[in-house]
Amino acid sequence: MSGAIGSYFSLTKPRVVVLLQITALCATLSHDFLSEGGLGIATIETMAVVLVGGYLTAGGANAINMWYDRDIDPMMRRTADRPIPLGEVSPNSALLFGVLLSIAGTLWLIVLANEVAAFWAAFSVLFYVFIYSIWLKRSTPQNIVIGGIAGSTPPLVGWASAESDLQLSTESATLFIDSITEIGGLMPWFMFTLIFLWTPPHFWALALYRSKEYGEVGIPMMPNVKGSERTLLEMKIYAILLIALSAVAPMAYGGLNQGDMLFHVLGWNAILLSSWYATTVWRIDLDELPDEDGRMATASRSFIDSMVYLALVFVMIVTSSIGLSGAIIGAIITMSWVIRIELAKRSSASQT
Repeated sequence: MSGAIGSYFSLTKPRVVVLLQITALCATLSHDFLSEGGLGIATIETMAVVLVGGYLTAGGANAINMWYDRDIDPMMRRTADRPIPLGEVSPNSALLFGVLLSIAGTLWLIVLANEVAAFWAAFSVLFYVFIYSIWLKRSTPQNIVIGGIAGSTPPLVGWASAESDLQLSTESATLFIDSITEIGGLMPWFMFTLIFLWTPPHFWALALYRSKEYGEVGIPMMPNVKGSERTLLEMKIYAILLIALSAVAPMAYGGLNQGDMLFHVLGWNAILLSSWYATTVWRIDLDELPDEDGRMATASRSFIDSMVYLALVFVMIVTSSIGLSGAIIGAIITMSWVIRIELAKRSSASQT
């Protein structure tokens, strides 16, 4: 029985889902730190609601994705050990499981959070399944760019859940759009945009040396369709856009101006973090020989550093929501981590 439970659990892609939900939880924390009420028991309760609801909906979407990709997953090394290719879960059972999880997560958020939070969770499921998995993934090398919208929504769910009085308006299209976009500030949309711009260079760093399998099963990945040089060029463009977004980070907090010390600590911390990540993209060497596993060292390092970068930016967002002291602490933490990473790279390079 435990084996069957484990197989169904793996259908949800737990590691991916947990990373997504961390961004949602950070949004909830940032919201409550910035609000007059501050951090309290209600924050912990909201975070628990967001974690469960977000996991169910995102996990359900992943299960449905595995059902749809059941024809190509057995043909790729990185997906051949999923429950459906291994015969541990039947395709129909995976589909039913995914649909039920998605519905349960949406209902959970409707009851325990609000309609707007539930909307964005449901939107993420529908976008991931129908727009990304069924349409974009097999039709365009820009699949990960547009499809990244689905992975960018968790902060909207977390923030909207913290705004407890939000409701959907169906009286008109305009009022409906207002009800799902005006959720209490610019911060959740800053987080959304951050993840959206981060996704392409993050994923393409891996695709530079792992996209061959995708090409063999008919999935157009940027390196296969446009070539490695074009892929790296677009990665650099997104890295520059992340720096530009970081320059306006203080505006997301509302009420800050250039006379505030918090404005400068937060702004420069954000710019330095994004500039550091951009250097990891610029250091990718397309001429380097892959190792025995086919891995390009510089691209692999950029891929790993991209995850560190995203985590550090969200640390910065949460700590800066506390105020100037929090922003200073956040800057010390993030910059210390970056320095540690760079020193480790230099040490490793000197030993080779």
